[in-house]
Amino acid sequence: MPAPLTARADVRTETPERYAKQLVEHLGHRVSFTTDGATSTAEIAGGIGSVEVGEGVLVLRAEAGDQETLDRVQDVLGRHLVRFGRRAELDVVWAPAAAG
Repeated sequence: MPAPLTARADVRTETPERYAKQLVEHLGHRVSFTTDGATSTAEIAGGIGSVEVGEGVLVLRAEAGDQETLDRVQDVLGRHLVRFGRRAELDVVWAPAAAG
């Protein structure tokens, strides 16, 4: 079985907790998030999406078995966060996650 495709976006913000809470609550109307410490994870669009609060950064992660599904997970997480962070001009730039 091939390893899943993964991507990560580190979004700089002074209020990562606020945006994580807003994103998880908003998407939580359609998907169930599981929260463990600073990380919330859910099945999104056939893949896995996670939102992690860091110091001065909100880390988004996407994982899927194929590129199309990975793109959908990235779109869902990124599009909603950008909308919530419009005033703060949040920038979501995805990059392939490092293996391991």
